[in-house]
Amino acid sequence: MAEAAPTAKKVGGQGTVKLPADMFGEPFHNGVVYEAVRAEQLARRRGTASTRSRGEVSGGGAKPWRQKGTGRARAGSIRMPHWTGGGVAFGPRPRDYTVKVNRKARRRALRAALSVHARRGSIAVVDGASYSEPSTQTAAKAIASIEGRGRILVVVGGEESACAKSFRNIARVVVLPAASVGVADVVGATTLLVSEAALDELAEATKPDVRTGSGEES
Repeated sequence: MAEAAPTAKKVGGQGTVKLPADMFGEPFHNGVVYEAVRAEQLARRRGTASTRSRGEVSGGGAKPWRQKGTGRARAGSIRMPHWTGGGVAFGPRPRDYTVKVNRKARRRALRAALSVHARRGSIAVVDGASYSEPSTQTAAKAIASIEGRGRILVVVGGEESACAKSFRNIARVVVLPAASVGVADVVGATTLLVSEAALDELAEATKPDVRTGSGEES
């Protein structure tokens, strides 16, 4: 028996919307999703933490006291790491934290994350084109009609600015354009609210790579 196509409730209207099976029918790949989320979180790190070594702090040019005869331990500089005001040994330096994830793996991880919401029924579809002008009141009614509580991720198309502005001032709601949605955003959301235009953009962003006869990816 063939598996039924995934569907999502249509917010503000009657019935359901059929979801693309190739985008919402992906099995969950724990390792692939983990690597994609890790890469996205590392990419958000600024990597600007920095400390001064003993060669960068001021002072310490002269030997504090002579080598022998004082009864104290020998010392060569007042800027040694174990001295107050001294440099830091093995401290952080500015660095780039980004790691690479192959495009094929990232697309698979995004499909897997979206498919989880489809299987548990935590995804709904809204008509973003119906928002001719921003209306937080209309958006709040749409949110109230969704079952479940927690963090809600609203995904809109690139041209649906009025829809995005309608949802952005509501508590526990995060609004992102489809082009900027990452695996971590989808995994961290309790509920997804996706516009019809965003579905098309996500379908293009998650489309599996197809190899041509020459062995190149199209």
